[in-house]
Amino acid sequence: MVLQKVNGKLKILNTENREDGNLHKIEFKPIGIVHSPFKECKGTPIQGPASEDAEGIVEIFPEFIEGLDDLDGFSHLILIFYLHLAKKYSLKVKPFLDDQYRGLFATRAPARPNPIGLTIVELIKIDAGKLHIKNFDMVDGTPLLDIKPFIPGFDWHADVKTGWIENKIHNMDSTKDDNRFGK
Repeated sequence: MVLQKVNGKLKILNTENREDGNLHKIEFKPIGIVHSPFKECKGTPIQGPASEDAEGIVEIFPEFIEGLDDLDGFSHLILIFYLHLAKKYSLKVKPFLDDQYRGLFATRAPARPNPIGLTIVELIKIDAGKLHIKNFDMVDGTPLLDIKPFIPGFDWHADVKTGWIENKIHNMDSTKDDNRFGK
């Protein structure tokens, strides 16, 4: 099944109606690249808050620098990036904070059908198209796909349930990537 916009309306098409029989291919163009003290997956923090105040730079490519206007008024950013070092995915994984297999979509494992990562970072400053950030979990050379300002009124929800990880989250600060999901 494929959704296609025709004359301003979404229509459902069967894949059999397409010449190749495949769903639409999605392509992204990176808007920048991450410069990080973490040079490989192994040893990288598994989440930004566990990075012990690590600092890095996100270099925005020249054609996207104008889009940084007004971003300096925000203290935190949501960065969306391509997990370029992730291995082939499995629908059952043993996540970093657990010793039993879980459904992939109930984890933050980086090896996924669409290896896209999301992290919230602290913005230190913006200087000549470079975002100086801290508290992040990205490997050096990671392609950046998008930036969004973190807005507590939009991005925070009270009474959140955290499933199987609720009693394990306290181990996050001491857990580093052991390369189980990396190339």
